[in-house]
Amino acid sequence: MAPLKQLERDNPIIDACFRDFCASHGILTAEDFLLHDLYELAAFAERLANSDRLKESITLMLSLIELQCRPLLNGMELLEDLHRHKHTLSTGDKGTDSLLQGGFREGQLTELVGPSSSGKTQFCMQAAASVAEKHVGRVLYLDTGNSFSPRRVAQFICASSDAALVQTRNVYVQEVLSRISCHTVYDIYTIFDTLQGLEVTLRSQVQMNVNKCRLRLLVVDSVSSLITPILGGSGSQGRALMVALGYLLKKLAHEHNIAILVTNHTVGAGEGGKTKPALGETWKSIPHVRLMLSRDHRNSDCTISILKHTSLFLCVFVFFLAFRRDCEDHNSQGQSTMIVLASFAIYAHLLEQCLFNQ
Repeated sequence: MAPLKQLERDNPIIDACFRDFCASHGILTAEDFLLHDLYELAAFAERLANSDRLKESITLMLSLIELQCRPLLNGMELLEDLHRHKHTLSTGDKGTDSLLQGGFREGQLTELVGPSSSGKTQFCMQAAASVAEKHVGRVLYLDTGNSFSPRRVAQFICASSDAALVQTRNVYVQEVLSRISCHTVYDIYTIFDTLQGLEVTLRSQVQMNVNKCRLRLLVVDSVSSLITPILGGSGSQGRALMVALGYLLKKLAHEHNIAILVTNHTVGAGEGGKTKPALGETWKSIPHVRLMLSRDHRNSDCTISILKHTSLFLCVFVFFLAFRRDCEDHNSQGQSTMIVLASFAIYAHLLEQCLFNQ
């Protein structure tokens, strides 16, 4: 559903006063109402001078939500939708694709967790180059720290391109780069505006039956830098905004068959120098897939492991990759190379056969 402001034209009671009241509780869209305790919201409204009008607006919002509810689907219909519309997209590396049994799944939110300088941004740019090139799809890259490098993306494209002549290769690289859009977002409210505008655009494209070079990958690098600043204190608004952002990302992924990749940093987990993904337990339940990337700075080797996967069997097993790169020089010899040290997919399949054939 649309942002609250877009509902005012047909429903004047959803005015600026009501929207300000909702925003103070982390409610920016109609869907956000489903993530809040409505009794608590009504109790807050009771304390204000215009409580009757606010409660009337809340009742109207519930009616609008009920009208927009999607029909229920059975298991066979969901499976058919998966096979027909939720394809896999290459990450740009054969080892990672093998780990994920094909790559990123459309309709799913994948989170890449890792400490600073572990290669998260390089991974994102490689994935963007791969989808724009191999799948001839559009990529939207939301950059929160000015870390996106078109030059680096071009190097990824050149490394996988078969074009021999320099002139031909340059034209090809420019064509692929034209399918990647990068937007800078510095706070949680900017990304909400960006994603809500994207949702309106995608819906209009569906109505006009525009399928040429559709959006296939959305990258947010990094989501933690947007959420962490609003989580301080004892208030619930920051947590509500975090959940609303996760819900909006998953909604876009499912309804428009987009693969979404977000990055998250790590924080200390107590004694022993151990680390864990940031953003806490509430965010933990949001991604469909959670990958951990760690780097040995002595030899530039990295280890990537699956922390969570909703559609792979026995995803707790670790899959090791040697990830050697030269991020500082950004030359073609510094192209990311991943060497598979263990085949997770084959091992999991064999183990599954052993367990179910006993």
